[in-house]
Amino acid sequence: MFAPLFKGKLVRLAAPLPEDSGIFAEWTQDDEYLRLLDDDPIRPLAPANFADFASPNPSDWYFHLRTLSDDTLIGFAVLFNIKWSNQSAGRAMGIGVPEYRGKGYGSEGLRLLLNYAFNELNLYRVELTVLDYNANAIRAYERAGFVREGVKRQAVQRHGRRYDLLCYSILRDEWLARQPA
Repeated sequence: MFAPLFKGKLVRLAAPLPEDSGIFAEWTQDDEYLRLLDDDPIRPLAPANFADFASPNPSDWYFHLRTLSDDTLIGFAVLFNIKWSNQSAGRAMGIGVPEYRGKGYGSEGLRLLLNYAFNELNLYRVELTVLDYNANAIRAYERAGFVREGVKRQAVQRHGRRYDLLCYSILRDEWLARQPA
């Protein structure tokens, strides 16, 4: 009757588990991953920094990305700052295991998260920001139907240079138009 909500062909949206904190802490040792992920200053973190993933928060919905083939934890996807009255949310995602980057796992995780956002949570708008040097992510977002809305010019400083922070969103109608009939 309903299409699978949490499972794609490569990856599934899974509940965060307490034992995942150590893996997330390991990923913070990868400065390339951190520089692509966010505009915050980067630093290695301890497992305790990730304990809040399992805490229920009505405006943040966390999922961990696990492979279907062997249940390996490879990343995360989150809808955050959900504003129920506006039917909107921010979106963040990362593939922490380098061997799984650029192979379709992140794109599939994004599709699953958007399906969840629009069909299960009844959201109307999902937005994100991305650093202008993260070309792979930008291509994935645009392929998924995200529309560039603006630029926070020179908003991020990294290693003595300034970078733009690009603002994207996708609306339910845009997402629905891209779904197979």
